[in-house]
Amino acid sequence: MWYTIFERFTRHKLLIVACLILAAYLLPYYILGEDTHIRVHDNLDSNIVWYKLVVENNLIFASPNEMLPSIINGLPRSALPSGLDAMVWLYAIFEPFTAYTINQTIMRVVALFGMYFLLAYVFEKQTGTWTNYQLPIAGAALTFALLPYWPSGALSMAGMPLASLAFLKIREFGRQAKKRYWIMIGLIPFHSNFILAFSFFISVIGVIWLVDWIRYKKSNWPFFSSIVMMTGIFLIKNYMIIYSMFLDGEFVPHREEFTLGDKAAVGAFQLGIENFLFAHTHDETFHYRFILPAAMAAILIVVWKRSAVPKLLLTLLAANLILSIWYGYWYWEGWRVPKDTISLLNNFNFSRYHFLHPLLWYILFGLAMGVIQKRVFLGKFIVLMLILGQIAILFPLAEEFKYKEFDSFTYKEFYSEALFDDIKAYIGEDPSDYRVVSIGMHPTIAQYNGMWTLDTYNTTIPLSYKHEWREVIAPELEKNDTLRHYFDTWGSRLYLFVDELGKNYDFTKDSDKNIENLDINTAQLESMGGDYLLSTVPIENHAANNLVYERSFETEASPWKIYLYKIG
Repeated sequence: MWYTIFERFTRHKLLIVACLILAAYLLPYYILGEDTHIRVHDNLDSNIVWYKLVVENNLIFASPNEMLPSIINGLPRSALPSGLDAMVWLYAIFEPFTAYTINQTIMRVVALFGMYFLLAYVFEKQTGTWTNYQLPIAGAALTFALLPYWPSGALSMAGMPLASLAFLKIREFGRQAKKRYWIMIGLIPFHSNFILAFSFFISVIGVIWLVDWIRYKKSNWPFFSSIVMMTGIFLIKNYMIIYSMFLDGEFVPHREEFTLGDKAAVGAFQLGIENFLFAHTHDETFHYRFILPAAMAAILIVVWKRSAVPKLLLTLLAANLILSIWYGYWYWEGWRVPKDTISLLNNFNFSRYHFLHPLLWYILFGLAMGVIQKRVFLGKFIVLMLILGQIAILFPLAEEFKYKEFDSFTYKEFYSEALFDDIKAYIGEDPSDYRVVSIGMHPTIAQYNGMWTLDTYNTTIPLSYKHEWREVIAPELEKNDTLRHYFDTWGSRLYLFVDELGKNYDFTKDSDKNIENLDINTAQLESMGGDYLLSTVPIENHAANNLVYERSFETEASPWKIYLYKIG
């Protein structure tokens, strides 16, 4: 037994080293806890609070039509994460930050092991051995695991290598494939997002099955069954979205008014090239400094040595370019007619094939380093330098390092629970008896602290409520074309937008900003039930807007200074 353990250790010693580096990357979450600096955008300002509210309001298995009354006078349950989502259960079992830390750990460990064993499989198929390429394999796997993944995406991108390995094994061995690959296919959907990424991944796997069928005249039903199985589990898990999109004839989401796509052909092409070089905020790959040059170098090396260029290397590079161009042209103005005619094209973002980029770029990275190691003098040394260079880019992007450098917020600072306890104590009523709105900060801060808000950020909102809310902010939108376009063409942020503040929601107590000329429809706000306005900046003309200044609140530990105004 001990010999077997030792043998496995020596075979995967570089994987052990990668695990230690990954542990160091994750360490701040475990040492600092809620004092860790973490991402605000699409994280602190949204998803964390959504999971928390689902759990706290006992809505895990509520019907799609049941309402969350504390948001916008009733947010449909179908607009929130499914009760079959593993993330919801993490928040049900653990405190929110603990759940967040566990998710970060799961996400990156799965990314590391998934990419490692996928690349081992690929090298075995391409070269007949993987053990001679442990350095490229471990290096590509580690750097893939260090990517700054969108936290609430969970395994949506980080789990793709593991899913790819499972599908490839079932494709090759059929009914003889080991049970663990079927288990992977069955479990990954519960901790990943179908709409965001896996619908596109599965469609590509489906195309592979179809090409195999046409090319080899064999159906390979086990492979087909695995695709159907994962798709079916995703559909069951996302029963809320399925119901709201196809079965609920009464609910009309604000997404019906999306008009995302007004770029000229040249602008769309430029957007695609920019995506190819620098990726998207939700799937950043940081490939342009080392990975893309390494891929190009690998191709030139084999051409110079008059060897056959590895087909997979060229295929992956071409696929990345095609996906980026497709992304750019999804926002081309030429799509407006079909998007305006077919609601599915307007509501569903088909550009998101670019979420395959992390998977493709890091397989490409491993293959390119394999070519360099084999065909270049001091190849292993060059590969090591490439890996260290990529680690040097990615390691400082760990949330604690990145957002501390940007002077952003820690988890505890952002939500400032003690400060909001003071505000609620001053108001002296049950939070369900009054409604608040926010200026200069995200509404989710008040939501996290148990306040009932008329403003929000959600991906699905009743269209009728969006129209009601627009009446409140219409005078400010008329002052600012950027805000008006942002709200009217998208509108998932129902914020109390102010021309003088723009799209900024982080005015701390160190800010010297104030609002001189606020112009909102306070009567409409009152008719919707608004009672208090929380602002992180003073409003000089508050009286002209029928706002009564109460007092300000601040604590030493909080970055906020909240000015409380009574509405009406």
